[in-house]
Amino acid sequence: MKQYRVTGMSCAACQARVEKAVAKVPGVSSVSVSLLTNSMGVEGTAAPEEIIKAVKAAGYGAKLKKEKNPAGNDDALADTETPKLKKRLLLSLVFLCLLMYITMGAHMLSLPLPEGLSHKYLALIQMVLAVIVMAINNKFFTSGFRALLHAAPNMDTLVAMGSAVSFGWSFYVLCLIFRNVDGCAELYHNRLYFESAAMIPALITVGKLLEAVSKGKTTSALKSLMKLAPKTAVIVRDGNEVEVPVSEVKIGDTFIVRPGQSVPADGTVIEGSAALDESALTGESVPVDKTEGDRVSAATINMSGFIRCRAERIGSDTTLSQIIRMVSDAAATKAPIARIADKVSGVFVPAVILIALIVVAGWLLAGETLGFALARGICVLVISCPCALGLATPVAIMVGSGLGAKNGILFKTSEALETIGKIRTIALDKTGTVTKGEPEVTDIVPASGISEKELLEKAFSLEEKSEHPLAKAVVKKGRDSNLEVLETSDFQVFPGNGLSAEINGKTLHAGSRKYIENFAKIPAEIEKAAGNAADCGKTPLFFEENGSLLGIIAVADTIKEDSAAAIKELRDLGLKVVMLTGDNARTAKAIAASCGINEWVSDVLPQGKAAVIEKLQKEGKVAMVGDGINDSPALTKADTGIAIGAGTDVAIDSADIVLVNSSLSDVAAAVRLGRATVRNIHENLFWAFFYNLICIPMAAGLFGLEMNPMLGAAAMSLSSFTVCMNALRLNFAKIR
Repeated sequence: MKQYRVTGMSCAACQARVEKAVAKVPGVSSVSVSLLTNSMGVEGTAAPEEIIKAVKAAGYGAKLKKEKNPAGNDDALADTETPKLKKRLLLSLVFLCLLMYITMGAHMLSLPLPEGLSHKYLALIQMVLAVIVMAINNKFFTSGFRALLHAAPNMDTLVAMGSAVSFGWSFYVLCLIFRNVDGCAELYHNRLYFESAAMIPALITVGKLLEAVSKGKTTSALKSLMKLAPKTAVIVRDGNEVEVPVSEVKIGDTFIVRPGQSVPADGTVIEGSAALDESALTGESVPVDKTEGDRVSAATINMSGFIRCRAERIGSDTTLSQIIRMVSDAAATKAPIARIADKVSGVFVPAVILIALIVVAGWLLAGETLGFALARGICVLVISCPCALGLATPVAIMVGSGLGAKNGILFKTSEALETIGKIRTIALDKTGTVTKGEPEVTDIVPASGISEKELLEKAFSLEEKSEHPLAKAVVKKGRDSNLEVLETSDFQVFPGNGLSAEINGKTLHAGSRKYIENFAKIPAEIEKAAGNAADCGKTPLFFEENGSLLGIIAVADTIKEDSAAAIKELRDLGLKVVMLTGDNARTAKAIAASCGINEWVSDVLPQGKAAVIEKLQKEGKVAMVGDGINDSPALTKADTGIAIGAGTDVAIDSADIVLVNSSLSDVAAAVRLGRATVRNIHENLFWAFFYNLICIPMAAGLFGLEMNPMLGAAAMSLSSFTVCMNALRLNFAKIR
């Protein structure tokens, strides 16, 4: 996905316009525009030049974002608007105060004015001051009328039209005053709206400033992650310690981390020991002890001890950078619920303009004066706010995904954050998810005529090339027993079944009972031993050679300390929990019973896991939690795939959510966060719709109210601010 920076957008109507324009470019398969970060993600084969041309043709600006380390400063998150808005607002207030002194101070409070100024000259001074304020806030007028010329009116169009109509009507009245028409005093006091013409853009600027500040707070989690990136590293070169910028660290370099220093890159400890604070990445406050052979991650802090490490992942490949990228990408994508606001936003502004014209015409037909009718129409224009609709979803998604990142829960897309809150069933892989995935050999049962050493030696040689956790247990046992690895050839893996290889000219197979039965008959005593092992929660691995059974090796995988409590949490949330495993039914039953799972599916192959997910989806949305290559089909098939962070890269790539802590209890936290985010989005959308549903009729004067256009502008300014502040409440959500 290519990322672009989009300029000139002011509301959800702009966002919809840009998306629509880019979607029409040949070669674009999908496009998502974020009003929150003023960014756009485009997938497809279309050239960047064509994308930028389409955006410019729609009346906006765009440029391709440069590829750089996500841990660096991202221009999409840089707050460039707030300083500009502050300057505009201060300048506006200076001249606006003078204008309000003349119009309201002197008229309503009898404040003194220079002697000798007639109504016509006071009106002229009002016009000049209004022109100055409107010129200071010219962005509303250039953007608004440009969008109108492109037949794509936006929020700026409403502001520009409201202010311009107020000014135009007031200028007409000023001309009447200068013509000495009868009733100059009445015209001056009751028919001039120069203060409204100036106050409307000034008040909207106040709203924009509040919105910019609150939007900045929604990205604070991402900014804080970026600040964690270390700036320098101490590396060893030619036997000497040298401090260099972290950008100069290369793969294979040896770096040193002393107490108080940050780890500059992902790597492995090659000497020493230390306690590292990993809370920035995992959310866990307790420091983690690291010794020789342990992995370390960039941006973690050495609390005590001394370690010398080898750099293995640098720059944008570090865990920190990947976390930042995931959070950024999640903010750039669009949640399904946002489509409601998108559909409304596309027609909102034209509809408001039409309503304003109908209101003016209606009041004129009712016998009211043109000034009264225009005031009602102007009020409808300026009180309407598509910004609140456009911000309702993305601000909540940004806060939610940021809160998740702080707690070691990474959402790849905003859709994942929304969907996890609607899950009805959680499917759990057994090995590495419910259990530690670090099994050990507990029993070696050779067949008649086979010694334990011969069985273990051949099993060790066969399993040595396998990456499966159960295979690693056999390999560890072989190494601990100082056995020699026999030379193998034609090594093959059959996922979910077993493996085979040639050893000394003979074909060996290893795997489940069902798989081995295809090659050899299983004696009754071996079958009984395997059954007893399975009843105890152990996994029996069967081995055969040239049609004869060699025996079984039983392997036990310890259940994680928090699995039982985590599964109870999931059930307390009203979720159905199902365990999926390639193990036999006896082992599955024993493991499930020990951690409180009532439903399980055993003897299931990788393709079978995906089929089970499809079957469960008939009852509602399903999340799959796994960590291995064989879980990838199920992770992809599920409505939401959740990868245990310590799992394989394939599993992580296939998943929608990554749990950095590799803790099952984080699944319940993710569900709570998803539900809280969806609830917050619903609140935001409700207030956005409710605001317009109530305020537009009030502005039109349907309830006997004569709302001043300035009050309408003030109300509009507060709507977006309210939505942003409501989203910030998510930071206080209790997800654990």
